[in-house]
Amino acid sequence: MNENSVRTAAVRLATAANTRVPCAPVRDLIGDDEAYAVQQRNVAARIADGATVVGRKIGLTSTAVRRQLGVDQSDFGVLLDDMAFKDGDVLPMSRLLQPRVEAEVAFVLNADLTTGPFDEATVAKAVGYVRASLEIVDSRISGWDITFADTVADNASAGLFVLGAEHEPGAVVTRDVSMVLSVNGEPRSNGTGADCMGDPLAALAWLATTAAHLGDPLKAGDVVLSGALGPVVPVQAGDHVEATITGLGTVRASFGKEA
Repeated sequence: MNENSVRTAAVRLATAANTRVPCAPVRDLIGDDEAYAVQQRNVAARIADGATVVGRKIGLTSTAVRRQLGVDQSDFGVLLDDMAFKDGDVLPMSRLLQPRVEAEVAFVLNADLTTGPFDEATVAKAVGYVRASLEIVDSRISGWDITFADTVADNASAGLFVLGAEHEPGAVVTRDVSMVLSVNGEPRSNGTGADCMGDPLAALAWLATTAAHLGDPLKAGDVVLSGALGPVVPVQAGDHVEATITGLGTVRASFGKEA
C-alpha cells in the first residue's frame, strides 16, 4: 500500500467535503485495494472530531443503481451519528454537495454478528427492528464520475439518512416488500426487496461476512442500511421526499432551501 497516495486521496476528499466544492476522482492516486484505507482514514478523523459510529451502509446492491453509476460490485460505508435524522425532518443542504435519494430497508441489530458463516437465516436472528429508511447519498467527486475505488474511498458516497417507525422483524418478509419513492408528490423510483441482492437480508449477510473478515464485525445497536430497492433520484433544495415500503410504512424528509 502506498501510504502517501492514501493520505493524498483522503485529503482531497476531506477538502471537498469541508469546502462543499466537488473534487476530481481519486482513482489516479489509489486502486481498489487501497480504497477502504482512505475511507478508514477520513472516518477516523471524523471520530477524532467528536463523531460516533452508529452503524454501516451497504451500497450498490441494486442492479438498477449499479447500471446508473457504472459500478459492478457492492461496497459499504460507515454511518456516523451526525448523519442521522428523524422521520419528517428538514435536511440541511449545507451538508450536501450533489445529493441523490434512495429508499432502503434499515435493520437495527440486537446482537453481535462476529462469528460466521452468515446467511439470511442467521443474520435475521440478530435483527431487533426493521424500519423504512431514506438514504441521501452524496458524492464528493465532481459529476458523480466514480469507479469502485472512488466511491469506497468516499465512504461509499454516504451523506445523510432518515429512519421511519420501528417494526418487529417478523412483521414483514423483506424480499417481498415493494417500494415507491416520490419527490414533490411525483413517483420517481420503485422496486422490491428482491431487487436488493435478492433479499435485503442477503445484503446484511454479505456485510456481516465482510465486516467480520476485516476484523470490524457488526455489533448490537448498529443500524444497517440495506442498499437501495430501486434507482436513485437527484434532489435539490426545497424538495419533499417520501418513500413507502409495504409492511414498513412511509418515511419522509424535506430538503432545506438554504444554499
